[in-house]
Amino acid sequence: MHNVKKFIDENFLLNTKTAETLYHSYAKEMPVIDYHCHLPPDQIAEDKNFENLTQVWLYGDHYKWRAMRANGISEDYITGNKTTDWEKFEKWAETVPYTLRNPLYHWTHLELQRYFDVYDILSPATAKKIYDECTAKLQTPEYSVKNLLRKMKVTTVATTDDPLDSLEHHQKIKADNFEISILPAFRPDKAMNADDLPALQDYISKLAALTGTEINTFDTYLSALKSRHDYFAENGCLLSDHGLEQIYAEDYSDAEVSGIFLKIIANAALTATEALKFKSAMLYQFAIWDHERGWVQQYHLGALRNNNARMLRELGPDTGLDSIGDFKQSEALSKFMNKLDSTNQLAKTILYNLNPADNELMATMIGNFNDGTVAGKIQFGSAWWFLDQKDGMIKQINALSNMGLLSRFVGMLTDSRSFLSFPRHEYFRRLLCNLLGDDVENGELPADIEWIGKIVQDICYNNAKTYFKF
Repeated sequence: MHNVKKFIDENFLLNTKTAETLYHSYAKEMPVIDYHCHLPPDQIAEDKNFENLTQVWLYGDHYKWRAMRANGISEDYITGNKTTDWEKFEKWAETVPYTLRNPLYHWTHLELQRYFDVYDILSPATAKKIYDECTAKLQTPEYSVKNLLRKMKVTTVATTDDPLDSLEHHQKIKADNFEISILPAFRPDKAMNADDLPALQDYISKLAALTGTEINTFDTYLSALKSRHDYFAENGCLLSDHGLEQIYAEDYSDAEVSGIFLKIIANAALTATEALKFKSAMLYQFAIWDHERGWVQQYHLGALRNNNARMLRELGPDTGLDSIGDFKQSEALSKFMNKLDSTNQLAKTILYNLNPADNELMATMIGNFNDGTVAGKIQFGSAWWFLDQKDGMIKQINALSNMGLLSRFVGMLTDSRSFLSFPRHEYFRRLLCNLLGDDVENGELPADIEWIGKIVQDICYNNAKTYFKF
């Protein structure tokens, strides 16, 4: 076995000397902007220390849960409450050797190395040593949540927040003068979900109570939601986000939507077309407000959620029961963006695609609505969720390179609930440098390392800083 590279060494994923130079001299030390994630702001506000490695690593991580189920691990050791944190970790350590070629194998060992300086391969044989060593570190001040963010050179984080959120934790973080900006992002999907009338009615009631508004018409509903949009802006929000199967762009009139809203609050069943008209009107209205504020709007498209009804009943949503969907994307997306652009009210927009069959579709769609006002105004977002891995990232980078300007890309994000996910930025940076390094060494790009290095640094950090105005 001569010339076998060491597993995750300093030149991991870097297959040429040019790639090594681009990564080590240009990408490696760039700070991190994580402009979309699901980190809990309350844990940042309290500067939480996790009790053990299981709590920081396995709680809420449905990527790992899916792998454990696939490996034949009982739910008792995944989401169950009859087993200890150590027993859960033991089952994860039992699973890890079987995750080879899954991104979890790389992420697991990158996270052990970067956060804990642990270079052992996780397996049943090493589990106790790793668990004890990492758990001991996690209980020290150096491993508080804020210090985990500092350790990864993070400058800005945008969380994901419902319009009803008080933002009290963001306010406390700011009042405490934490040098890393922790900003809210406005995600109003529950406010437009006409497919679940009881949940929507409950949402309307809570909004009315929160805003002190009597909500009895569509206009009063919009007014109350606009007050929350304004409240988010007052608390530093610069982004919105939606997680949708596909964009809603059904034609509607104001009178139709007003009538549909009256049916909603009267608990009268909606037709499928009425629900679609309502969601289309709401999505358009949110986009108008985002443009008024100069926010960036994000659309995560293509997930088929909650596939397993039995498990959903037992565990609830966001527990690893989702997959890639094959929704038709182009027509409604084009119609929606065109309607906004026609009145010059299309905000800076990031489109995240979950179905790799639609990569070129998304990469060409963004070019339709770039208007020269901002470099990269419409972005094909980083490879997302199931595509957040080596093959998925390379395909996204290649589609964007072929159809648009990779050089104007705002780069990577974690989209994670875990404070240990930031090596995903490193993973992306290494893959980016390797692709560009290959092009230089193949004679497909000039060996102008200074210029290509600048482009690398822009994609890693500078483009996002400029684009979001952080």
